[in-house]
Amino acid sequence: MEPVLRGAAMYFFLLIVIRVAGKRTLAEVTTFDLVLLLIIGESTQQALIGNDFSFTNAFILIITLILIDIGLSIIKQRSGRLDKWIEGTPVIIMKDGAPLTETLRKARIDETDILEAARKLQGLERLEQIKYAILEKDGGITIVPKDEYR
Repeated sequence: MEPVLRGAAMYFFLLIVIRVAGKRTLAEVTTFDLVLLLIIGESTQQALIGNDFSFTNAFILIITLILIDIGLSIIKQRSGRLDKWIEGTPVIIMKDGAPLTETLRKARIDETDILEAARKLQGLERLEQIKYAILEKDGGITIVPKDEYR
């Protein structure tokens, strides 16, 4: 029973930490982010396994984590509120060429991120060419150009 409790506790702890970290952190992984993820993975492994390195313990942990994930996905389908909390919702971060500064600050995004997405996705050169910029649930930025730039 201990591996199940350890697995459940670690699953929900990581869920909360990743949710608090925000969308943008997961959208573009830098070299340091990758190293940090490896360190987190190693720390998580040690906390989950404890002193029991048996195959049985590993199997129980894997099954526990997968069942929690499946269970949460089923609950998210039925509860829009929980789905919004876990997955987030798309957020408009720029409207008619004007950045929404408070929204950008909360999302920890700056205008250069928007302009980079505009260049990559739509070939736009200036913020004034953007009708809407939307921070998606997965952390990506969607650009909707103004009609004259389509």
